[in-house]
Amino acid sequence: MIVFDLQCHDGGHRFEGWFGTSEDFASQQQRGLVTCPTCGSPAVGKAVMAPNLGRKGNQMPVHVPSGNVAPAVTPAPQPHSNQPMPPEAVAMFKAIATMQAEALKSSTWVGDNFAENARAMHYGEKDAAPIHGQATPDEARELFEEGVDVAPLLFPVAPPGEAN
Repeated sequence: MIVFDLQCHDGGHRFEGWFGTSEDFASQQQRGLVTCPTCGSPAVGKAVMAPNLGRKGNQMPVHVPSGNVAPAVTPAPQPHSNQPMPPEAVAMFKAIATMQAEALKSSTWVGDNFAENARAMHYGEKDAAPIHGQATPDEARELFEEGVDVAPLLFPVAPPGEAN
Protein backbone atom coordinates (compact mmCIF):
# COMPACT_ATOMS: atom_id res chain seq x y z
CA MET A 1 0.00 0.00 0.00
CA ILE A 2 1.07 3.58 -0.62
CA VAL A 3 -0.20 6.65 1.24
CA PHE A 4 -0.61 9.95 -0.57
CA ASP A 5 -1.33 13.34 0.97
CA LEU A 6 -4.19 14.65 -1.17
CA GLN A 7 -5.65 18.13 -1.49
CA CYS A 8 -9.05 19.31 -2.66
CA HIS A 9 -8.55 22.03 -5.27
CA ASP A 10 -12.00 23.52 -4.64
CA GLY A 11 -11.91 23.86 -0.85
CA GLY A 12 -8.23 23.41 -0.04
CA HIS A 13 -9.01 20.47 2.26
CA ARG A 14 -6.09 18.07 2.91
CA PHE A 15 -6.50 14.38 3.61
CA GLU A 16 -4.75 11.02 3.19
CA GLY A 17 -5.51 8.43 0.55
CA TRP A 18 -4.31 4.81 0.61
CA PHE A 19 -3.75 3.06 -2.71
CA GLY A 20 -2.21 -0.19 -3.90
CA THR A 21 0.08 1.62 -6.35
CA SER A 22 0.52 5.01 -8.00
CA GLU A 23 -1.28 3.58 -11.01
CA ASP A 24 -4.26 2.65 -8.80
CA PHE A 25 -4.49 6.28 -7.67
CA ALA A 26 -4.34 7.55 -11.26
CA SER A 27 -6.96 5.02 -12.40
CA GLN A 28 -9.36 5.82 -9.55
CA GLN A 29 -8.89 9.56 -10.06
CA GLN A 30 -9.58 9.22 -13.78
CA ARG A 31 -12.79 7.26 -13.05
CA GLY A 32 -13.95 9.93 -10.57
CA LEU A 33 -13.63 7.63 -7.53
CA VAL A 34 -11.32 9.96 -5.58
CA THR A 35 -13.32 12.72 -3.93
CA CYS A 36 -12.77 15.10 -1.04
CA PRO A 37 -14.26 13.58 2.16
CA THR A 38 -15.09 17.07 3.46
CA CYS A 39 -16.92 18.64 0.52
CA GLY A 40 -17.27 15.77 -1.99
CA SER A 41 -15.43 17.59 -4.78
CA PRO A 42 -13.77 15.35 -7.39
CA ALA A 43 -11.13 18.07 -8.02
CA VAL A 44 -8.49 16.28 -5.96
CA GLY A 45 -4.77 15.98 -6.57
CA LYS A 46 -1.61 14.94 -4.79
CA ALA A 47 -0.38 17.47 -2.25
CA VAL A 48 3.29 18.24 -1.72
CA MET A 49 4.64 15.88 0.90
CA ALA A 50 7.99 15.09 2.45
CA PRO A 51 9.18 11.49 2.20
CA ASN A 52 9.41 9.55 5.42
CA LEU A 53 12.36 7.22 5.04
CA GLY A 54 12.83 5.44 8.32
CA ARG A 55 15.79 3.40 9.40
CA LYS A 56 15.33 -0.37 9.60
CA GLY A 57 14.81 -1.64 13.12
CA ASN A 58 18.11 -3.50 13.08
CA GLN A 59 20.14 -0.46 11.98
CA MET A 60 21.64 1.95 14.45
CA PRO A 61 22.99 5.39 13.51
CA VAL A 62 26.72 5.54 12.99
CA HIS A 63 28.52 8.75 13.95
CA VAL A 64 31.54 9.43 11.75
CA PRO A 65 33.70 12.25 13.11
CA SER A 66 35.26 14.69 10.69
CA GLY A 67 39.02 14.61 10.21
CA ASN A 68 41.41 11.72 9.85
CA VAL A 69 40.89 10.22 13.29
CA ALA A 70 39.55 6.67 13.29
CA PRO A 71 36.35 6.55 15.34
CA ALA A 72 36.22 4.45 18.46
CA VAL A 73 33.28 2.19 17.77
CA THR A 74 31.14 1.31 20.73
CA PRO A 75 28.17 -0.70 19.57
CA ALA A 76 24.90 0.71 20.77
CA PRO A 77 22.54 -1.72 22.47
CA GLN A 78 20.31 -3.41 19.93
CA PRO A 79 16.55 -3.48 20.53
CA HIS A 80 15.21 -6.90 21.45
CA SER A 81 11.81 -8.10 20.39
CA ASN A 82 11.58 -10.52 23.31
CA GLN A 83 11.47 -7.77 25.95
CA PRO A 84 8.13 -7.07 27.60
CA MET A 85 5.98 -4.28 26.24
CA PRO A 86 5.60 -1.15 28.34
CA PRO A 87 2.59 -1.32 30.69
CA GLU A 88 0.91 1.53 28.77
CA ALA A 89 1.05 -0.48 25.54
CA VAL A 90 -0.35 -3.57 27.27
CA ALA A 91 -3.22 -1.51 28.69
CA MET A 92 -3.90 0.04 25.26
CA PHE A 93 -4.05 -3.36 23.52
CA LYS A 94 -6.36 -4.72 26.21
CA ALA A 95 -8.67 -1.71 25.82
CA ILE A 96 -8.77 -2.12 22.03
CA ALA A 97 -9.43 -5.88 22.34
CA THR A 98 -12.28 -5.16 24.76
CA MET A 99 -13.83 -2.56 22.43
CA GLN A 100 -13.56 -4.94 19.46
CA ALA A 101 -15.20 -7.76 21.46
CA GLU A 102 -18.06 -5.45 22.47
CA ALA A 103 -18.58 -4.29 18.88
CA LEU A 104 -18.65 -7.89 17.63
CA LYS A 105 -21.48 -8.75 20.05
CA SER A 106 -23.85 -6.65 17.93
CA SER A 107 -22.36 -7.83 14.62
CA THR A 108 -23.27 -10.88 12.56
CA TRP A 109 -20.66 -13.36 11.31
CA VAL A 110 -21.08 -13.80 7.53
CA GLY A 111 -17.93 -15.87 6.93
CA ASP A 112 -16.54 -15.95 3.40
CA ASN A 113 -19.59 -14.02 2.12
CA PHE A 114 -18.37 -10.78 3.70
CA ALA A 115 -17.56 -8.96 0.44
CA GLU A 116 -20.88 -9.98 -1.14
CA ASN A 117 -22.90 -8.86 1.91
CA ALA A 118 -21.00 -5.58 2.37
CA ARG A 119 -21.45 -4.72 -1.31
CA ALA A 120 -25.19 -5.56 -1.21
CA MET A 121 -25.67 -3.29 1.81
CA HIS A 122 -23.66 -0.50 0.19
CA TYR A 123 -25.82 -0.56 -2.95
CA GLY A 124 -29.09 -0.80 -0.99
CA GLU A 125 -29.88 -4.35 -2.11
CA LYS A 126 -29.89 -5.48 1.51
CA ASP A 127 -30.69 -3.70 4.80
CA ALA A 128 -27.60 -2.20 6.43
CA ALA A 129 -26.42 -4.02 9.54
CA PRO A 130 -23.11 -4.57 11.32
CA ILE A 131 -21.35 -7.64 9.91
CA HIS A 132 -17.95 -9.26 10.15
CA GLY A 133 -16.35 -12.08 8.22
CA GLN A 134 -13.50 -12.91 5.90
CA ALA A 135 -12.41 -11.35 2.62
CA THR A 136 -9.41 -11.97 0.42
CA PRO A 137 -6.98 -9.07 -0.14
CA ASP A 138 -8.35 -8.72 -3.70
CA GLU A 139 -11.96 -8.59 -2.44
CA ALA A 140 -11.02 -5.98 0.19
CA ARG A 141 -9.23 -3.88 -2.46
CA GLU A 142 -12.27 -4.03 -4.77
CA LEU A 143 -14.58 -2.96 -1.93
CA PHE A 144 -12.26 -0.06 -1.13
CA GLU A 145 -12.14 1.01 -4.79
CA GLU A 146 -15.95 0.94 -4.96
CA GLY A 147 -16.19 3.18 -1.89
CA VAL A 148 -17.63 0.50 0.41
CA ASP A 149 -16.74 1.39 4.00
CA VAL A 150 -14.89 -1.60 5.45
CA ALA A 151 -12.01 -1.95 7.89
CA PRO A 152 -9.89 -4.86 9.07
CA LEU A 153 -10.33 -6.11 12.61
CA LEU A 154 -7.27 -5.39 14.71
CA PHE A 155 -7.32 -8.77 16.43
CA PRO A 156 -8.07 -12.11 14.74
CA VAL A 157 -11.54 -13.52 15.21
CA ALA A 158 -12.24 -17.24 15.18
CA PRO A 159 -15.35 -18.22 13.19
CA PRO A 160 -18.25 -19.36 15.40
CA GLY A 161 -17.80 -22.95 16.50
CA GLU A 162 -14.06 -22.98 15.74
CA ALA A 163 -12.76 -21.35 18.93
CA ASN A 164 -10.84 -23.51 21.39
